[in-house]
Amino acid sequence: MSPGADSGSRRGRLAESGRVEAFSDGVLAIVITLLVLDLRAPQDRGAMLHRLLEQWPAYVAYLASFAYAGVIWVNHHQLFTRIAAVDTGLLWRNLALLLTTSVLPFPTAVLGSAFQHGNHRDQVAGLIFYALVAAAMAATWLLLFHYLANNERLLTEHTPASFFARERRRALIGVAAYLLAALAALWQPAAGLVIAVALPVFYGVTSEGWSSSRDRRADAVSS
Repeated sequence: MSPGADSGSRRGRLAESGRVEAFSDGVLAIVITLLVLDLRAPQDRGAMLHRLLEQWPAYVAYLASFAYAGVIWVNHHQLFTRIAAVDTGLLWRNLALLLTTSVLPFPTAVLGSAFQHGNHRDQVAGLIFYALVAAAMAATWLLLFHYLANNERLLTEHTPASFFARERRRALIGVAAYLLAALAALWQPAAGLVIAVALPVFYGVTSEGWSSSRDRRADAVSS
């Protein structure tokens, strides 16, 4: 293995990406597992069904964050199908992504609690907190895409650096949209929640890349 080995010796040692993928998969699996811990078994005798139904905001928050974490995993997998090697710069940026992802169970619990037990101000605070964490996560994707766009030596043979230059737009959409969700929450928490729930759908549809998604749509229209 040694794409760009000569230049790599001058700009940082390269390593294969398998270990990074395995570590990232483990972190994401733990994140998804931790999300379920916020769902509580009712303790009130004779009111089991009522208490279960009362927890519906926690169910919504769990499903939304599970879908979000799942979409992150799919996008991360697609990312590494285009990476042939890693260097220290990419390792640090990948760790930044895992940091923001590993925090996800906390704002999820806060959001579920705010809608289940809190008043309007609590719901606003919970949604803004969730949106800011998600915006930070989108920003780490931007860092990854920008780094790969400027380090073609890390990419697979048939992946041009321009692919990741275009992918930066997807990350910017995430940063802007989650900040919009936070602003919308100041007016109406439900509006911010709709934006936050819709964004993982967008990233799921475009998981193979901005250009790949457009190409598939164009092929569908032409056929």
